[in-house]
Amino acid sequence: MKLYNTLTRKIENFTPIKPSYVGMYTCGPTVYDYTHIGHLRKYVGDDILRRILEANGYSVKHVMNITDVGHLVSDQDQGDDKLEKGAKERGQTVWEVAKYFEDYFFRSTKLVNIERPSVVCRATEHIGEQIKLIQKLEEKGFTYQTEEAIYFDISKFPHYGKLSGQDLKEKQTGVRGDVVVDPNKKNPQDFALWFFVVGRFVTHSMRWASPWGEGFPGWHIECSAMSMEYLGNSFDPFDKLRINGEQTRTERSRSSRTIDIHTGGIDHIPVHHTNEIAQSEAASGKMFVRVWVHHNFLIVDGEKMSKSKKNFYRIDEILSKGFDPLALRYLFLTAHYRDSLNFTWKSLESTQNALNNLREEIRLWEQPKGSVGQYWQKFAEAANNDLNTPQAVAIMWEMVKSDIPTFQKSKDLAKMDEILGLGLQDFIGQKIEVPKEVMELVNIRETVRKKGDYKESDKLRHQIKKLGFEVEDTPSGPKVKQSV
Repeated sequence: MKLYNTLTRKIENFTPIKPSYVGMYTCGPTVYDYTHIGHLRKYVGDDILRRILEANGYSVKHVMNITDVGHLVSDQDQGDDKLEKGAKERGQTVWEVAKYFEDYFFRSTKLVNIERPSVVCRATEHIGEQIKLIQKLEEKGFTYQTEEAIYFDISKFPHYGKLSGQDLKEKQTGVRGDVVVDPNKKNPQDFALWFFVVGRFVTHSMRWASPWGEGFPGWHIECSAMSMEYLGNSFDPFDKLRINGEQTRTERSRSSRTIDIHTGGIDHIPVHHTNEIAQSEAASGKMFVRVWVHHNFLIVDGEKMSKSKKNFYRIDEILSKGFDPLALRYLFLTAHYRDSLNFTWKSLESTQNALNNLREEIRLWEQPKGSVGQYWQKFAEAANNDLNTPQAVAIMWEMVKSDIPTFQKSKDLAKMDEILGLGLQDFIGQKIEVPKEVMELVNIRETVRKKGDYKESDKLRHQIKKLGFEVEDTPSGPKVKQSV
């Protein structure tokens, strides 16, 4: 299996720290607003990566964080973070807002058939771990304190910026005249580990006691603390995760914490993941992550789909227009994860039609039997080549149109769908039973259509659709399908 590693800027053979086991950390959502389909592209990409790893025989411990704490990306914020602002706008507490949008996130991911991570860890439930990590950095001399915050001093970490390859002189502080910046920071790129509820942060409602005073964590510290809590090479990554249905964690040494894979969006490279590396490696003295995987943007009308631009669509809008959420997943598979993908309703309609046609085709196949064949092998080679899903999908269609026995097609397709996640196994060999009432309407419609009464024909088509079926006119006669 090969993956492009952002750290080395090349495609490499993937080898985990422990044979047969993979520890994978994926940056999760910040739950202050609705998850949009741009987010879903990234999480589908993570899901595909996990499924491919498992298809290769690896046991994957997949850890994802939930940023449910109001955080400030930097000290350039005015005092109210997005979670605080959202709570004020909705007339709710920050805790209520975070829970509502977390639930919406998981509803959205379930609709596009994303498997839930092995461990879902919330920032608010790991404040202690974050404080301990800051203390470790403090003990090693990587921090300094101002009246407003505790900062990581990047001048003490010589390899800062190695992930992005960006020269510090090129990085913009991005300061407008009206932006407040802590005047006691030593370097513009120093980042906050812990904010104090003083001055412009005094109204911050999420706050915790700490050795330095009451406050709340900066953005970056949570991912380092939680990823090193649950992953690394100093413990069996498949220890008991749940006891009596309750998620548990055990105290482990934090001295040797190297993770196999860490994923995120490409926008995380220059700041968030750069800062994660600095604070994690400064604390442990070890390599933080071996392979960094970054997903490119979903764009709309030539711009990144984002909340700030107000140019995003939610899964609800996909549903309201009559699309199957799995058609959206299919659309994501048609582009390589490192390439941007332009979303249009026309492109979604195309993948919906392709998915419908595929489902109808495989209903006529025999049930799978025997072992996987050559098409699965070709498919696996494409998937293992840096998650080349466009090529893998093309190979799937090559197999569908081939003249090999349908029981062999069924076997290979079922195996392919363990990676694609399109729910195709529910359709293989499952012929549609059309109710008598529907067939009567279909026959009547065919009669009036042949007479040229297209107005009545359309009327009957709508009646049939209300009963959950659709009619496709073909040279050999009407073909009946279940509606999506």
